[in-house]
Amino acid sequence: MRILVVEDDTGTGNYLKKGLTEAGYGVDLACDGTDGLFRALEYSYDAIVLDVMLPGLDGWQIIDVLRKKSDVPILFLTARDEVQDRIHGLELGADDYLVKPFSFTELVLRLRTLLRRGTVRESDRYTLADLHIDVLRRKVTRQDCVIPLTNKEFMLLHLLVRREGEVLSRTMIASQVWDMNFDSDTNVVDVAIKRLRAKIDRPFDIKLIHTVRGIGYVCEVRP
Repeated sequence: MRILVVEDDTGTGNYLKKGLTEAGYGVDLACDGTDGLFRALEYSYDAIVLDVMLPGLDGWQIIDVLRKKSDVPILFLTARDEVQDRIHGLELGADDYLVKPFSFTELVLRLRTLLRRGTVRESDRYTLADLHIDVLRRKVTRQDCVIPLTNKEFMLLHLLVRREGEVLSRTMIASQVWDMNFDSDTNVVDVAIKRLRAKIDRPFDIKLIHTVRGIGYVCEVRP
């Protein structure tokens, strides 16, 4: 699952990204409100951890825009600890409100609760032709054969299958799987796709991962 953290304090932001990554989540970090809103609208997230006091746009402004377009779970993480602030955040559509300083363990538990509520947004299992993905167990099979994948290979396959039939650019894949943007001339995505195909497609008759020349890749069953 993928989480967006919008936090302008560098130390807190890096701490959250490191901790949540170690907890098994994919994490994007935005250091101001403008970038945070852009990422929230541009990419798909399972939850957002949002500060209130931010440069550019503040957290109130961000959630006001998002709630007109998305029902993604939002947890406010802020030093604003007045009761009226909590009420205001929840009235704007926040799903939870945690005050700094905070317990990281409590933060993770609250996020897990929000993500369980949002299971309709993200399936635990995917099937495409004879390919089966068990997200929780991180298990991939084809024709009942278990296919061992590295963490990045699993994230890449999960992204492709989750967006079945959608052509994904190399830049989009890089940002979602590697948590950063790569220059357009890099071949890291192509190399990863080649390795994934060797495991997922090469031994089987039905090919699932296809190249769209000049754009990127798509995962689908073709006649």
